[in-house]
Amino acid sequence: MKQLRLAVLAGLFVGTGVLSWAAARLWDAFGTLPAVPLAAPIVLAVIAVILMATALSLRSRLKAQRERRPGAKGVEPLMAARALVFGQASALVAALVSGGYGGVGVFLLGSLDIPARRDQAIYAGFSVLAGVAVIAAALFLERVCRLPEDGDDAGGGATGGAGGPGRAHA
Repeated sequence: MKQLRLAVLAGLFVGTGVLSWAAARLWDAFGTLPAVPLAAPIVLAVIAVILMATALSLRSRLKAQRERRPGAKGVEPLMAARALVFGQASALVAALVSGGYGGVGVFLLGSLDIPARRDQAIYAGFSVLAGVAVIAAALFLERVCRLPEDGDDAGGGATGGAGGPGRAHA
């Protein structure tokens, strides 16, 4: 599985932001701009919390497994792969959604004197912050699920093997 690249996520964010800013200008010229839903930052924040909880859980389980603690619960490779795919997909979608709300938010900065537009700009700003939190949590989850580099014991990491990073080679 390929690693997420921060440059790709930033490119998606900026590209979507520019497109949504232009679309917001066009839409506003023809009528009323669609509202930024209050649920947008809430949903993104919930996804960020789920990703972070998953990453912390996997990290503690992998650490216990590496230290060979009695009763350590191993990590199934398929579960780690599913978590990783969920994290990567969430980061890509969050970059797109955050860019979209960011573009609309930048457009709304020109009319903060109108209370309804000010509220929409605040929701858009919180959506961007929550999207960044999703991306950060996904990158952390990806780091937790990373397998040991070549030359390390082949059985460590999320595969549940006997070794782990830092073990001496025979």
